[in-house]
Amino acid sequence: MTIIDRDRIIGEDFFDLIIEYRTYTGLIELFGEEALHRIDEIYAVLHVPVEQFFAEISNVRYAEIPLLFGLTDVTSLDASRVLDLRQTPAFNLRGEGVIIAIIDTGIDYTNPVFIRPDGTSKILSIWDQTINTGPTYQEANFGTIYSREQINQALASDDPLSIVPSMDENGHGTMLAGIAAGNDVEEENFYGVAPDADLIIVKLREAKQITRRFFRVPNNVTCFQENHIMWALNYCNQEARRLNRPLVICFGIGSSQGGHTGRSPLSVVLNIVADLPDTVVVTSAGNEGNLGRHYYGVIDPTIGSNTVELNVSENDKQFAMELWGNPPGIYSIDVLSPSGEYIPRIPASIRVGRVISFIFEQTTLYVDYSTIESQTGDQLILIRFDNASAGIWRFNVYGHGDLATGFHIWLPMGNFISENTYFIQPNIFTTVLSPGTTTYPITVTSYNPVNNNLYVNAGRGYTRNNTIKPEIAAPGVNYLAPSLNHTFQAFTGTSVSAAHTAGVVALILEWGTVRGNEPGMDSNVLKNHLIRGARRSTNLTYPNRDWGYGILDVFKVFENMRADLGF
Repeated sequence: MTIIDRDRIIGEDFFDLIIEYRTYTGLIELFGEEALHRIDEIYAVLHVPVEQFFAEISNVRYAEIPLLFGLTDVTSLDASRVLDLRQTPAFNLRGEGVIIAIIDTGIDYTNPVFIRPDGTSKILSIWDQTINTGPTYQEANFGTIYSREQINQALASDDPLSIVPSMDENGHGTMLAGIAAGNDVEEENFYGVAPDADLIIVKLREAKQITRRFFRVPNNVTCFQENHIMWALNYCNQEARRLNRPLVICFGIGSSQGGHTGRSPLSVVLNIVADLPDTVVVTSAGNEGNLGRHYYGVIDPTIGSNTVELNVSENDKQFAMELWGNPPGIYSIDVLSPSGEYIPRIPASIRVGRVISFIFEQTTLYVDYSTIESQTGDQLILIRFDNASAGIWRFNVYGHGDLATGFHIWLPMGNFISENTYFIQPNIFTTVLSPGTTTYPITVTSYNPVNNNLYVNAGRGYTRNNTIKPEIAAPGVNYLAPSLNHTFQAFTGTSVSAAHTAGVVALILEWGTVRGNEPGMDSNVLKNHLIRGARRSTNLTYPNRDWGYGILDVFKVFENMRADLGF
């Protein structure tokens, strides 16, 4: 296979497309094999000149355009009974021998919570995808990998960044790593869940500007691209296999794009990795539950349509939203602008691409129908706004035939859009973000252990095809964690809960794999252990869309295993 030039891989003049290169060769024939860059045995990236991409866009399927992911964030060991486990002589688990991988914004490796008593780092490696000056992950051919030896050399230096210049400018990755595996700092009342675990860190590069522009994501928000995340996942997995160590992969990122059925390329690869022995993937549910960014509509059979009202803020001039129709129905829309300008119903067809210019609003809508979207087989209507007018936009959604029963619409997640753009009659359910909709990984929601209330903005289940997500609730409100400048502050969000759960999973893998009590556990096995040990309220029915199967209780997990396995 041709070696791809790094300038093509990271350059803004090339649009990245994710393809199933062995089973669907149409785009390879169209754009040429010299643009092909393999990720694994299933997927490859085509790095296509931007002009050529837009000239051939009618031949590109939605699933081949990388999804964009943002950060899922804006007293706790006692709540999950981690300290009880540490203080029980038969266990005393602290994550020794287990690797926790954080794929996020990087890490402040100079923070004392990541330095062992002998002065060495607990970080095995940092792959900084944003620096292109040193040795890299060969399969990806971008970024720079810094080894533990280099990190230790930097820590012993008066100028660490001159040796390992990787930094976490955001703080989100540092926070996740600290919660999962940070050293105890008793004077600050901070305790990492698995302080003896080792870390692998991937600092993701920001998404290409051309991909942001396609999906109308602002330039000033943290945003990651699907294929870069897929390479990060493969790197972490390969390193754990090379070292023959159990691995926990923690995701604190999410996307509201896609069909919410766990069928995107990243989700497919995540399922493969999550199913490997001694490997567990933990991901957050997202914080979209109460922000009015999801609409579910039922088609009234007497009139054959449903009216959607969307309030658009003055601050949101550009954004995209996605309508996914329940299978096997066929759907179409008309549009009424805030000033009353009406666009008649756009008929459904296999592929429809319309550019609609409004006279009074000076707004342009790009409306693309995919009646049979390639990954799900369901219908997608992608609507992209340019220079969107503020006010109430109305969309009538029409169903064709008696099989068109209902549909979902999702707005962008996190700070991809302001909180003042929302549906007038939103639905709080089916708001778990990708990759939290992926089947095998453990998807975690957030609650406040002080009052046992669910975090108000936590994403609610289930997936669009009714897979039970989230599975477990963990502490994630006002959680004390490391911040930048070697301080601590309170964080809230489901990525906090995912990091906490990743640490708990490391404790179980230490007991099972490292100590030989139950080797070979994968994500499904470990998920079932967490579900059996979860605390449940007598006032609720489980599983449910809010809490999944209940509240994380790791001590009860071991009590159950003692009873079931007789150890």
